[in-house]
Amino acid sequence: MYDQGINLPPRTADSPWTDIIPRLVRTVVDSADDILQFVVPDSMKRDRFFWLKDEQFGRQTLAGVNPCSIELVKEWPLKSKLDPEIYGPAESAITTKIVEQQIRGFMTLAEAMDRKKLFMLDYHDLLLPFVGLVRQQEGTTLYGSRALFFLTPVGTLKPVAIELVRPPSKEDGKPQWKRVFTPANCSATEEWLWKLAKAHVLAHDSGYHELVSHFLRTHACLEPYIIATNRQLSAMHPIHRLLHPHFRYTMEINSLARQALISAGGIIELAFSPLKYAMQLGSAVYDQRWRFDYEALPKDLIRRGMAVEDPSAPHGLKLTIEDYPYASDGLILWDGLHQWVSDYVNHYYPDPSLVSSDVELQSWWTEIRTVGHGDKKDEPWWPSLATPSDLIEIVTTIAWTASAQHAAVNFGQYAYGGYFPNRPSIARTNMPTEDPTDEAWKQFIDTPEKVLLEMFPSQFQAAVVMAILDVLSNHSVDEEYIGQVMEPAWGHDAVIRAAFERFHGRMKALEVVIDARNANEKLRNRNGAGVLPYELLKPFSEPGVTGKGVPYSTSI
Repeated sequence: MYDQGINLPPRTADSPWTDIIPRLVRTVVDSADDILQFVVPDSMKRDRFFWLKDEQFGRQTLAGVNPCSIELVKEWPLKSKLDPEIYGPAESAITTKIVEQQIRGFMTLAEAMDRKKLFMLDYHDLLLPFVGLVRQQEGTTLYGSRALFFLTPVGTLKPVAIELVRPPSKEDGKPQWKRVFTPANCSATEEWLWKLAKAHVLAHDSGYHELVSHFLRTHACLEPYIIATNRQLSAMHPIHRLLHPHFRYTMEINSLARQALISAGGIIELAFSPLKYAMQLGSAVYDQRWRFDYEALPKDLIRRGMAVEDPSAPHGLKLTIEDYPYASDGLILWDGLHQWVSDYVNHYYPDPSLVSSDVELQSWWTEIRTVGHGDKKDEPWWPSLATPSDLIEIVTTIAWTASAQHAAVNFGQYAYGGYFPNRPSIARTNMPTEDPTDEAWKQFIDTPEKVLLEMFPSQFQAAVVMAILDVLSNHSVDEEYIGQVMEPAWGHDAVIRAAFERFHGRMKALEVVIDARNANEKLRNRNGAGVLPYELLKPFSEPGVTGKGVPYSTSI
């Protein structure tokens, strides 16, 4: 794919290549065939074997393209909240003994829980209800999954165990199947089973990232804000002017996504594990888990147990993992954005009563809650809008989601997903330990590498996803970066102009801080031989696939 390229199938009017090809970095067309050639992703340039390493598996939960799913383990033993009459026994197969075998020499499990050292990627309860549906399709499979990590003394996450679960099936009478896989020290068979289990978890994380962390949270959920802003706030309204750059091109890119990416038979349904149930799964997450207040970075970190409130700490939060690049860089950007919004709002609303008496503003917030997110209109967690402080929190959350949150989950996609074994979009085959036949087990024992390759996406699926990730990771030449470009309307008021200049200075200072952190050898999640520096929240960038840059808006 990188050296010689691959031959493309003939392009037709409805082919996914028709829209993708013109926007790829390099396309070579000869007299007979279309040949697609990819640029080697930055992560692979630094270490071509990075994807095999457990250290990278752990590191990417904190500094990769989906750093917002990792959470602290708060209760032990692990237990499902699903109905055991339907999904089987709720107790996890990850036992205290299994964990302590992996963290022997560090501490006991009780000590690890007490010291907040155990973390988890938990897709068990989310995915398990879809396993039966997904498995009815050809060329894919699914499990409920948990991946457990231990925070080492040097601040990195060590993978400890993976649990894969299949619920009982009424159709064929099969009982619940669950199995725990661990990194093996001396068994070749266990080591290969660990690689296969890890591929399943990575496919789950990849699908969740694309459907939820990326599309749902930073594309779809922005639309009610954009529509309400244009329907309820006049173009002269100060909040319309403040939010205007944060909505640039978002409706256009979402429209394109509906045509080619998330449409029935589109690229998501072609190449990600749930296939035709992908959007149904994303809708379930919105229904069960999405909350406006948790879109604010500080509250999201607290919710996941990745931070606790601490008035004496920077940003008022103490991180559970000190070297958590997404969070540590993100909190500086959040604070800078929050201060800019505060300066702006307090200038236009010096008297608290001005917020509650602003008819346009109240209509705007009412439409967002009761129309845009109408199925959640009665939820008690919606913030009230009665004071300037309320308005500051609401606007900062919207601006953060459109800018920094989108940048964090989008512009590193090719760096990490451009080599598909690192982030496979789909796992096509079951684990060889699930109801194995003698023939299948022999094939695994004789050719485990072949079994792993058959589990990965097909060449066509991989090429389609890699092409899309390349496009999505690209900054256009007319990109407008946060704190770099001032809206013309802001410059008409000397107070706002001065506030923006301070905001610009804070964004420039953040770039210096990030460079210093990436040079710090003690921060192993962003520094080390073959390790990709964490630059996704550096505010400014050049055009192209750079792995950095925070545009004002979800513009790609």
